Amino acid sequence: MFSMMQSSILITVLLFTCTCIPRGNEGKPNNVLFIICDAMDGRLVGNNLTAVNMANINNRLVSHGVTFTNAYTNSPICCPSRSALWSGLYTHITHAWNNHEGLPADYPTWKIKLEKAGYDSKILGKTDYVSGRHTLSNRVEAWTRNVNFTLAQEGRPTPVLVGNKTTIRVKDVDWDNIDKAKDWLENRKSSKATKPFLLYIGINLPHPYSTPGEGEHPGGSTFMTSPYWLQYVDMSKVTIPKWTPLDKMHPVDYYESATKNCTSHFTKDEIRKIRAYYYGMCAEVDGMVGEILDQLDSLGLTNTTQVIFTSDHGEMAMEHRQFYKMTMYEASSHVPLIITNPTVPSRQGVAVNDPVSLVDIFPTLMDMAAIHHPVGLNGTSLMPYLEGKSHVKKPDWVLSQYHGCNVNMSAYMLRRQEWKYITYGNGKQVAPHLFNLDEDPDELHDYANERHDIIAEMDNKLRSIIDYADITNEVSRYNKESFSSWKTSIGDKYSDTIANLRWWKDWQKDPNGNEQRIEEWLKSVE
Repeated sequence: MFSMMQSSILITVLLFTCTCIPRGNEGKPNNVLFIICDAMDGRLVGNNLTAVNMANINNRLVSHGVTFTNAYTNSPICCPSRSALWSGLYTHITHAWNNHEGLPADYPTWKIKLEKAGYDSKILGKTDYVSGRHTLSNRVEAWTRNVNFTLAQEGRPTPVLVGNKTTIRVKDVDWDNIDKAKDWLENRKSSKATKPFLLYIGINLPHPYSTPGEGEHPGGSTFMTSPYWLQYVDMSKVTIPKWTPLDKMHPVDYYESATKNCTSHFTKDEIRKIRAYYYGMCAEVDGMVGEILDQLDSLGLTNTTQVIFTSDHGEMAMEHRQFYKMTMYEASSHVPLIITNPTVPSRQGVAVNDPVSLVDIFPTLMDMAAIHHPVGLNGTSLMPYLEGKSHVKKPDWVLSQYHGCNVNMSAYMLRRQEWKYITYGNGKQVAPHLFNLDEDPDELHDYANERHDIIAEMDNKLRSIIDYADITNEVSRYNKESFSSWKTSIGDKYSDTIANLRWWKDWQKDPNGNEQRIEEWLKSVE
């Protein structure tokens, strides 16, 4: 377990003293194309039996690369997840607690290390790992998650169909970045550039769109696609997830469903459309990936470029009566990860079932460039899998944690073999979850009250990795201190400001009572 001081020391060491030293690799380093989308359920990748046809990802990339079938985010929300990805460090080390808290702008990411090693880099699209980039609602809702109220923070999830069967470019900003990436590759080719390149493309889709009419700080609850992309969705395979009755839901699950505005009635048609339109958004991502792969082919770069495809987290798409992410269920925490290695043809089309996570990408990139790893990374290089090594020295578990909005206490997940263990807070306030993913991939049967032996084993293992009770207390102190500082800073504007955040509809039902509940929370002893 790391204290706040120890964490700061470690980050300082990485920031100021660790430099990447060339290792004298044989031959010219491979180029790197890094494509990361936002909110793609990892179970859709490497699987052609799903409701959506993603031929570029599931055929072209999978057949030419290594697919990691059990890849996880280290925190199921944008900024904390990407902070882990860009730093190679767990959330409790970086203190990227919520969508407002990420890394310093000058943090020594793998991009900086590769540039120092001689790579030309181009960063296009969403990166979202730097502190201070999200709305005030994201901050206040995260800070006040232990307050004694349950207010809807999101708009009701809604399916929206636009355009017609010729409407390909629904998310214009993403397509613009695909065009820029293709042009950048073309220009490098025509200028006869000799350095290896790092081309990073951050795609916003299939993250839901912002919600119209939800005030100054809208969330994203609109699932929008066009008839063109719905052609890639097999409606006969779009399932209606089974839901636990509201009065029997785990208390943390109920809180999430309520804050995500999902506790009211939904028709089967609504649910099916939300899920189908989400798959259409995934198909649009696949179309973008295909454009870039075509450009590599046309420029003769495929055999000298290693491609990484992943996502920051998944999307619930109405499973467990939720949308969005912020939970440890598979739809939210399981991410796609495919890495190609054209120099080892025998590793093409290989599936790896060992658990991996986003912190593993930093050391993997260092090995791709044949440069030394910075000291203190939490991840393990995946290069041995790409090279077909017979033995890979790597932990047999992955860790994910969540401390942001829409959940009323810190959550910790340990995935090990067939078991997934999820515990909350200090481990004593509410019951944990325990799922056997081999027997129950939809996570509908909770073994927490049946397998006390597995609960004890998994909890002991988790505590050997992280003192999660101490981390929970640290986050609680951070939340109170941050909220108090913000409240003082806005003075007389406080009541008006807090009443008009994303929860404004529910807040207005009892504004004075909600303010009083916050004051009681600020005075409470953890």
